[in-house]
Amino acid sequence: MDSLKIFAPATVANLSCGFDVMGCCLDTVGDEMIISKVAEPGIKITKIEGADLPMETHKNVAGVAVEALLQKLGKDVGIHIEIYKKIKAGSGIGSSAASSAGAVWAVNKLLGSPFSPTELISFAMEGEKLASGNAHADNVAPALLGGFTLVRSYSPLDVLKLNTPQDLFMTVIHPQIEVKTSDSRSVIKHTVPLTKAIHQWGNVGGLVTGLFTENYELIGRSLEDVIIEPLRSILIPEFQTVKEAALSNGALGAGISGSGPSIFSLCKGIDTAQKVASEIEKIYTKTGLDFDIHVSKINDQGIRILN
Repeated sequence: MDSLKIFAPATVANLSCGFDVMGCCLDTVGDEMIISKVAEPGIKITKIEGADLPMETHKNVAGVAVEALLQKLGKDVGIHIEIYKKIKAGSGIGSSAASSAGAVWAVNKLLGSPFSPTELISFAMEGEKLASGNAHADNVAPALLGGFTLVRSYSPLDVLKLNTPQDLFMTVIHPQIEVKTSDSRSVIKHTVPLTKAIHQWGNVGGLVTGLFTENYELIGRSLEDVIIEPLRSILIPEFQTVKEAALSNGALGAGISGSGPSIFSLCKGIDTAQKVASEIEKIYTKTGLDFDIHVSKINDQGIRILN
């Protein structure tokens, strides 16, 4: 096997209460990549369609991530990477993570799977570090493991896959404005009151418990962010209106996807997810802004091979 065509899924990070530690994987939106093993040593980005991204290996998140993997292996292998971007940069649904995670996942497969999916996370994080200046794992982890994931610790890295209730669907609206991760991080305060911290980690525990017990009501009331959302939501047009519409039409919870500007609504059942999509579409149509809406089942597999 010298070449793989893969689907590298979009992801929703933070999930309101889990800033930098929680995320989940989507199924209906993602990039496509073709990764090939060639005779001539070295990593080359040979083609990019759908986005204006660097072709130089050391400036491209996929190239940097694969470089980290090969360095750990101590091998000088020839790898060619083609990227067909379907996730817009700065969308808040894991554009850089899809490229980073997809590249290391495919190269690992081509080399006989020397690393487990969990071990691949640290390599993919190098791509995230290049993209945002911060080596976070809340997008790359669900892309590589599928479903919902929790980063229990960054030092040492300890990532856990959580349970995925089968009835969960995600509705995501992506306003066509760019909110760079680096910009959205700049509005975050580095200290928080203890009372807010207690409130937040209670919600994280509640969300994890809700996922494992498949208690949808508990999942819903745990999707609350008292630390990050109040600061970042001002960067997103009609955020509060969209959130209120989602909740009033049956969503379990709603919040900022990653660093924004996308807004996610987690729903029980496809019918509710589609109803929420219809209602928030009405809101954004009035703004005059271009937007995309995605409705997706939670993808419990993660990256997959395409025929």
